[in-house]
Amino acid sequence: MKKAAAKPAERGIRPPDKSTASAFASSWNNVRPGSVYTEVQFLDWMSPLRPQDLKDASVIELGYGNGSLLVHSAACAPSRLVGVELGDTQQVARANLAGSRIEPELVRGDLCEVDAGRFDVAYCIGVLHHLKEPERGFAALLRHTRPGGRFHAWVYGREGNGLVIALVDPLRKIASKLPWWFTKYLIAAPAVLPYFLWARLSEDAAARWPGLRRSLSRLPLYDYTRWIAVREFWFFHHVAFDQLVTPQTRYFSEAEVRQFLMDPEIDPASIYVVPRNGNSWKFGGRKRSEVSA
Repeated sequence: MKKAAAKPAERGIRPPDKSTASAFASSWNNVRPGSVYTEVQFLDWMSPLRPQDLKDASVIELGYGNGSLLVHSAACAPSRLVGVELGDTQQVARANLAGSRIEPELVRGDLCEVDAGRFDVAYCIGVLHHLKEPERGFAALLRHTRPGGRFHAWVYGREGNGLVIALVDPLRKIASKLPWWFTKYLIAAPAVLPYFLWARLSEDAAARWPGLRRSLSRLPLYDYTRWIAVREFWFFHHVAFDQLVTPQTRYFSEAEVRQFLMDPEIDPASIYVVPRNGNSWKFGGRKRSEVSA
């Protein structure tokens, strides 16, 4: 088995995203056990990749948090499954992954620096938009993809997030400097409660009076609200805490996402950019089997 390259911390260098990783570790280490995501959510995030694309394949996740997505990836029966994470979440991730069909290899290190090998499928969900240098994070995603292999990513979109950028992001810049417990219980919980009630009530009303949905569809974050409305309050709370605890968040336009995909190592015929919930982007493709000089 190939040994991952030495982590920056081991070479006496503080990774630039260490503070962000530590902030997210406080989130992942203080959420209920098990995957926070349902199988439906996992499939939604990974599409157009399908479970059969992971079956019997070597797979790596860059930025695995508490292993919530690794749990579902393991259920797809890959031949090898590796996760890379800078934050101190290994203990809770191993507990969440106990009993999985395959035991993932967990590597602690800066995903921009670690070299864990080349994989049939490499994915990075919800991480690039929190890096100080997202271009390096995307380069790491390609680096971990074998020639002819597939890569997949998801990031916050600038399109459709005007309300979040105007209201939530200024609050994040303050809340991320406070103790995690203060942000989670005294800011995130009361702040997200009105949205939780709105999401549930609006969906219940639309189910009762279908004609109302046309009016609701004109409101900001409509698609996202429909997506999250099926979940419990604790999940809303977790998402809100995730939004507020991080010191770094970036929202990518479609043009910026497509710029990632201009890399000469990528087969241009394979690329895709898919809007998700009206406020984020899924994108990916295949690495060229051969790269011309």
